[in-house]
Amino acid sequence: MNSLIYNIKQVVQQIGRNKGMSFASVLAITAMMLILGLFFVISVNINLFSEMIQKDYDYVEVYLKDDVDEKQVDNIKGKLENISGVKNIEYRSKQEALKIMKQRWGESGYLLDSLGDNPLPDSIVINAEDNETANNINKFAKKIDGVEDVKYYKETVDKLTKASNFLQYSAIVIMIFLIVVSVIVVSNTIKLTVLNRSKEISIMKYVGATNWFVRGPFLIEGIFLGIVSSMIAAALTWLIYIQIEKLIGDDIMVILSSPLVPADYLAVNLLVIFLAIGVSVGASGSIVSMRKFLDK
Repeated sequence: MNSLIYNIKQVVQQIGRNKGMSFASVLAITAMMLILGLFFVISVNINLFSEMIQKDYDYVEVYLKDDVDEKQVDNIKGKLENISGVKNIEYRSKQEALKIMKQRWGESGYLLDSLGDNPLPDSIVINAEDNETANNINKFAKKIDGVEDVKYYKETVDKLTKASNFLQYSAIVIMIFLIVVSVIVVSNTIKLTVLNRSKEISIMKYVGATNWFVRGPFLIEGIFLGIVSSMIAAALTWLIYIQIEKLIGDDIMVILSSPLVPADYLAVNLLVIFLAIGVSVGASGSIVSMRKFLDK
Protein backbone atom coordinates (compact mmCIF):
# COMPACT_ATOMS: atom_id res chain seq x y z
CA MET A 1 0.00 0.00 0.00
CA ASN A 2 2.81 2.40 0.94
CA SER A 3 4.56 1.53 -2.32
CA LEU A 4 1.42 2.36 -4.32
CA ILE A 5 0.97 5.71 -2.57
CA TYR A 6 4.66 6.50 -3.20
CA ASN A 7 4.28 5.65 -6.92
CA ILE A 8 1.15 7.79 -7.29
CA LYS A 9 2.85 10.78 -5.64
CA GLN A 10 5.83 10.37 -7.94
CA VAL A 11 3.56 10.22 -11.00
CA VAL A 12 1.80 13.46 -10.02
CA GLN A 13 5.16 15.20 -9.54
CA GLN A 14 6.56 13.82 -12.82
CA ILE A 15 3.58 14.97 -14.86
CA GLY A 16 3.75 18.38 -13.17
CA ARG A 17 7.41 18.76 -14.16
CA ASN A 18 6.82 17.78 -17.79
CA LYS A 19 3.40 19.25 -18.56
CA GLY A 20 4.25 19.97 -22.21
CA MET A 21 5.49 16.48 -23.07
CA SER A 22 2.70 14.84 -21.08
CA PHE A 23 0.15 16.88 -23.04
CA ALA A 24 1.87 15.90 -26.31
CA SER A 25 1.68 12.23 -25.33
CA VAL A 26 -2.02 12.45 -24.50
CA LEU A 27 -2.66 14.33 -27.75
CA ALA A 28 -0.77 11.76 -29.87
CA ILE A 29 -2.49 8.74 -28.32
CA THR A 30 -5.91 10.44 -28.47
CA ALA A 31 -5.48 11.31 -32.16
CA MET A 32 -4.37 7.76 -32.93
CA MET A 33 -7.37 6.19 -31.21
CA LEU A 34 -9.80 8.75 -32.65
CA ILE A 35 -8.76 7.76 -36.18
CA LEU A 36 -9.09 4.08 -35.28
CA GLY A 37 -12.49 4.77 -33.72
CA LEU A 38 -13.80 6.35 -36.91
CA PHE A 39 -12.54 3.38 -38.95
CA PHE A 40 -14.23 1.04 -36.46
CA VAL A 41 -17.55 2.93 -36.62
CA ILE A 42 -17.62 2.91 -40.44
CA SER A 43 -16.66 -0.76 -40.64
CA VAL A 44 -19.30 -1.88 -38.11
CA ASN A 45 -22.06 0.02 -39.95
CA ILE A 46 -21.04 -1.37 -43.34
CA ASN A 47 -21.16 -4.90 -41.89
CA LEU A 48 -24.65 -4.23 -40.49
CA PHE A 49 -25.81 -2.84 -43.85
CA SER A 50 -24.46 -5.94 -45.63
CA GLU A 51 -26.40 -8.19 -43.27
CA MET A 52 -29.58 -6.17 -43.80
CA ILE A 53 -29.25 -6.41 -47.58
CA GLN A 54 -28.74 -10.18 -47.36
CA LYS A 55 -31.98 -10.47 -45.37
CA ASP A 56 -34.14 -7.88 -47.14
CA TYR A 57 -32.87 -8.13 -50.72
CA ASP A 58 -32.63 -11.88 -51.22
CA TYR A 59 -34.10 -11.66 -54.72
CA VAL A 60 -33.23 -11.09 -58.37
CA GLU A 61 -34.88 -8.18 -60.18
CA VAL A 62 -35.19 -8.43 -63.95
CA TYR A 63 -35.66 -5.04 -65.67
CA LEU A 64 -37.68 -5.11 -68.90
CA LYS A 65 -37.27 -2.97 -72.00
CA ASP A 66 -39.86 -0.21 -72.56
CA ASP A 67 -41.26 -1.79 -75.73
CA VAL A 68 -42.07 -5.15 -74.12
CA ASP A 69 -45.82 -5.95 -74.34
CA GLU A 70 -48.01 -8.07 -72.07
CA LYS A 71 -47.57 -11.21 -74.17
CA GLN A 72 -43.78 -10.92 -74.03
CA VAL A 73 -43.96 -10.38 -70.27
CA ASP A 74 -45.90 -13.63 -69.85
CA ASN A 75 -43.36 -15.39 -72.08
CA ILE A 76 -40.42 -14.11 -70.02
CA LYS A 77 -42.17 -15.07 -66.78
CA GLY A 78 -42.78 -18.57 -68.13
CA LYS A 79 -39.11 -19.04 -68.98
CA LEU A 80 -38.01 -17.84 -65.56
CA GLU A 81 -40.57 -20.01 -63.73
CA ASN A 82 -39.09 -23.10 -65.37
CA ILE A 83 -35.77 -22.56 -63.63
CA SER A 84 -35.30 -25.04 -60.79
CA GLY A 85 -35.24 -23.40 -57.35
CA VAL A 86 -37.54 -20.43 -58.10
CA LYS A 87 -39.78 -19.88 -55.05
CA ASN A 88 -41.86 -16.96 -56.21
CA ILE A 89 -42.11 -14.70 -59.26
CA GLU A 90 -43.96 -11.40 -59.52
CA TYR A 91 -44.45 -8.79 -62.23
CA ARG A 92 -43.97 -5.21 -61.02
CA SER A 93 -45.01 -2.29 -63.21
CA LYS A 94 -43.06 0.97 -63.22
CA GLN A 95 -45.98 2.63 -61.39
CA GLU A 96 -45.85 0.02 -58.61
CA ALA A 97 -42.05 0.35 -58.40
CA LEU A 98 -42.35 4.14 -57.96
CA LYS A 99 -45.02 3.68 -55.30
CA ILE A 100 -42.80 1.27 -53.34
CA MET A 101 -39.86 3.66 -53.60
CA LYS A 102 -41.99 6.53 -52.28
CA GLN A 103 -43.03 4.37 -49.31
CA ARG A 104 -39.40 3.56 -48.54
CA TRP A 105 -38.42 7.22 -48.69
CA GLY A 106 -41.16 8.10 -46.22
CA GLU A 107 -41.59 11.85 -45.69
CA SER A 108 -38.97 12.52 -48.36
CA GLY A 109 -41.01 10.62 -50.97
CA TYR A 110 -42.42 13.86 -52.39
CA LEU A 111 -38.98 14.55 -53.89
CA LEU A 112 -39.64 11.80 -56.45
CA ASP A 113 -42.57 13.82 -57.84
CA SER A 114 -40.10 16.33 -59.22
CA LEU A 115 -38.71 13.69 -61.61
CA GLY A 116 -41.51 14.28 -64.12
CA ASP A 117 -41.79 11.09 -66.19
CA ASN A 118 -41.37 7.90 -64.21
CA PRO A 119 -37.76 6.76 -64.91
CA LEU A 120 -38.21 3.30 -63.40
CA PRO A 121 -38.67 0.29 -65.72
CA ASP A 122 -41.21 -2.52 -65.53
CA SER A 123 -39.64 -5.50 -63.85
CA ILE A 124 -40.03 -9.09 -62.74
CA VAL A 125 -39.03 -9.86 -59.14
CA ILE A 126 -37.88 -13.41 -58.40
CA ASN A 127 -37.26 -15.04 -55.02
CA ALA A 128 -34.79 -17.92 -55.16
CA GLU A 129 -34.28 -20.82 -52.75
CA ASP A 130 -30.54 -20.23 -52.45
CA ASN A 131 -27.59 -18.25 -53.82
CA GLU A 132 -26.79 -20.88 -56.44
CA THR A 133 -30.31 -20.60 -57.90
CA ALA A 134 -30.09 -16.80 -57.82
CA ASN A 135 -26.80 -16.99 -59.73
CA ASN A 136 -28.40 -19.24 -62.35
CA ILE A 137 -31.36 -16.86 -62.72
CA ASN A 138 -29.00 -13.92 -63.05
CA LYS A 139 -27.04 -15.58 -65.88
CA PHE A 140 -30.10 -16.98 -67.69
CA ALA A 141 -32.24 -13.81 -67.54
CA LYS A 142 -29.56 -11.67 -69.20
CA LYS A 143 -29.86 -13.80 -72.35
CA ILE A 144 -33.66 -13.44 -72.72
CA ASP A 145 -35.01 -11.09 -75.42
CA GLY A 146 -36.83 -8.13 -73.93
CA VAL A 147 -34.64 -7.98 -70.81
CA GLU A 148 -32.83 -4.66 -70.34
CA ASP A 149 -30.80 -5.51 -67.24
CA VAL A 150 -30.70 -7.82 -64.23
CA LYS A 151 -30.07 -6.63 -60.69
CA TYR A 152 -28.77 -9.28 -58.32
CA TYR A 153 -28.06 -7.77 -54.90
CA LYS A 154 -25.42 -10.34 -54.03
CA GLU A 155 -23.06 -8.22 -56.12
CA THR A 156 -23.84 -5.24 -53.90
CA VAL A 157 -23.29 -7.32 -50.76
CA ASP A 158 -19.98 -8.61 -52.12
CA LYS A 159 -18.82 -5.06 -52.85
CA LEU A 160 -19.80 -3.92 -49.37
CA THR A 161 -18.02 -6.91 -47.84
CA LYS A 162 -14.88 -6.07 -49.81
CA ALA A 163 -15.14 -2.43 -48.70
CA SER A 164 -15.52 -3.53 -45.09
CA ASN A 165 -12.52 -5.87 -45.33
CA PHE A 166 -10.45 -3.13 -46.95
CA LEU A 167 -11.34 -0.74 -44.12
CA GLN A 168 -10.43 -3.35 -41.51
CA TYR A 169 -7.05 -4.11 -43.12
CA SER A 170 -6.39 -0.39 -43.55
CA ALA A 171 -7.26 0.20 -39.89
CA ILE A 172 -4.80 -2.52 -38.82
CA VAL A 173 -1.97 -1.02 -40.89
CA ILE A 174 -2.72 2.52 -39.68
CA MET A 175 -3.10 1.27 -36.09
CA ILE A 176 0.34 -0.37 -36.14
CA PHE A 177 1.93 2.81 -37.50
CA LEU A 178 0.16 5.09 -35.03
CA ILE A 179 0.88 2.79 -32.09
CA VAL A 180 4.59 2.88 -32.92
CA VAL A 181 4.46 6.70 -33.11
CA SER A 182 2.53 6.89 -29.81
CA VAL A 183 4.97 4.54 -28.04
CA ILE A 184 7.87 6.75 -29.21
CA VAL A 185 6.13 9.92 -27.94
CA VAL A 186 5.34 8.33 -24.56
CA SER A 187 8.86 6.94 -24.39
CA ASN A 188 10.38 10.40 -24.96
CA THR A 189 8.08 11.88 -22.30
CA ILE A 190 9.14 9.31 -19.71
CA LYS A 191 12.78 9.61 -20.80
CA LEU A 192 12.79 13.32 -19.91
CA THR A 193 11.54 12.47 -16.44
CA VAL A 194 14.18 9.75 -16.10
CA LEU A 195 16.94 12.18 -17.07
CA ASN A 196 15.66 14.78 -14.60
CA ARG A 197 15.74 12.19 -11.83
CA SER A 198 18.86 10.33 -12.96
CA LYS A 199 20.85 11.26 -9.84
CA GLU A 200 18.04 10.17 -7.53
CA ILE A 201 17.61 6.89 -9.43
CA SER A 202 21.36 6.17 -9.23
CA ILE A 203 21.25 6.59 -5.43
CA MET A 204 18.20 4.31 -5.19
CA LYS A 205 19.97 1.60 -7.19
CA TYR A 206 23.13 2.08 -5.10
CA VAL A 207 21.24 1.38 -1.85
CA GLY A 208 19.68 -1.78 -3.32
CA ALA A 209 16.42 -0.70 -4.99
CA THR A 210 15.25 -3.27 -7.56
CA ASN A 211 14.65 -2.36 -11.18
CA TRP A 212 10.93 -2.85 -10.76
CA PHE A 213 10.84 -0.51 -7.75
CA VAL A 214 12.62 2.15 -9.80
CA ARG A 215 10.48 1.49 -12.85
CA GLY A 216 7.16 1.59 -10.91
CA PRO A 217 6.40 5.35 -11.01
CA PHE A 218 7.35 5.61 -14.68
CA LEU A 219 5.27 2.59 -15.62
CA ILE A 220 2.24 3.99 -13.80
CA GLU A 221 2.80 7.36 -15.47
CA GLY A 222 2.73 5.76 -18.93
CA ILE A 223 -0.39 3.74 -18.10
CA PHE A 224 -2.06 6.85 -16.66
CA LEU A 225 -1.37 8.82 -19.86
CA GLY A 226 -2.79 5.93 -21.88
CA ILE A 227 -5.98 5.71 -19.80
CA VAL A 228 -6.61 9.47 -19.97
CA SER A 229 -6.10 9.41 -23.75
CA SER A 230 -8.42 6.41 -24.10
CA MET A 231 -11.26 8.08 -22.24
CA ILE A 232 -10.90 11.32 -24.20
CA ALA A 233 -10.80 9.47 -27.55
CA ALA A 234 -13.81 7.29 -26.64
CA ALA A 235 -15.81 10.36 -25.56
CA LEU A 236 -14.92 12.31 -28.73
CA THR A 237 -15.75 9.36 -31.01
CA TRP A 238 -19.08 8.87 -29.22
CA LEU A 239 -19.98 12.58 -29.47
CA ILE A 240 -19.11 12.69 -33.20
CA TYR A 241 -21.14 9.54 -33.82
CA ILE A 242 -24.12 10.92 -31.89
CA GLN A 243 -24.11 14.02 -34.12
CA ILE A 244 -23.89 11.91 -37.28
CA GLU A 245 -26.74 9.74 -36.00
CA LYS A 246 -28.90 12.82 -35.40
CA LEU A 247 -28.12 14.29 -38.83
CA ILE A 248 -28.52 11.25 -41.09
CA GLY A 249 -29.72 8.36 -38.94
CA ASP A 250 -33.42 8.57 -39.85
CA ASP A 251 -32.73 9.30 -43.53
CA ILE A 252 -30.44 6.26 -43.81
CA MET A 253 -33.08 4.07 -42.16
CA VAL A 254 -35.78 5.25 -44.57
CA ILE A 255 -33.80 5.20 -47.82
CA LEU A 256 -31.65 2.11 -47.24
CA SER A 257 -33.96 0.27 -44.83
CA SER A 258 -30.97 -0.11 -42.53
CA PRO A 259 -30.44 1.60 -39.16
CA LEU A 260 -27.13 2.81 -37.82
CA VAL A 261 -25.50 0.78 -35.06
CA PRO A 262 -26.76 2.14 -31.68
CA ALA A 263 -24.40 4.68 -30.12
CA ASP A 264 -24.60 3.05 -26.67
CA TYR A 265 -23.42 -0.28 -28.09
CA LEU A 266 -20.48 1.43 -29.78
CA ALA A 267 -19.59 3.44 -26.67
CA VAL A 268 -19.07 0.36 -24.49
CA ASN A 269 -17.05 -1.53 -27.10
CA LEU A 270 -14.95 1.50 -28.03
CA LEU A 271 -14.11 2.21 -24.38
CA VAL A 272 -12.95 -1.37 -23.78
CA ILE A 273 -10.86 -1.43 -26.98
CA PHE A 274 -9.38 2.02 -26.36
CA LEU A 275 -8.48 1.24 -22.75
CA ALA A 276 -6.67 -1.93 -23.83
CA ILE A 277 -4.72 -0.04 -26.51
CA GLY A 278 -4.04 2.98 -24.26
CA VAL A 279 -2.70 0.90 -21.37
CA SER A 280 -0.55 -1.16 -23.75
CA VAL A 281 0.89 1.92 -25.46
CA GLY A 282 1.58 3.69 -22.15
CA ALA A 283 3.22 0.66 -20.55
CA SER A 284 5.29 -0.08 -23.67
CA GLY A 285 6.51 3.50 -23.88
CA SER A 286 7.60 3.41 -20.24
CA ILE A 287 9.40 0.08 -20.56
CA VAL A 288 11.22 1.21 -23.72
CA SER A 289 12.36 4.47 -22.11
CA MET A 290 13.62 2.76 -18.94
CA ARG A 291 15.33 -0.27 -20.47
CA LYS A 292 18.51 1.46 -21.59
CA PHE A 293 18.91 3.36 -18.32
CA LEU A 294 18.34 0.34 -16.04
CA ASP A 295 20.67 -1.84 -18.09
CA LYS A 296 23.61 0.37 -17.24
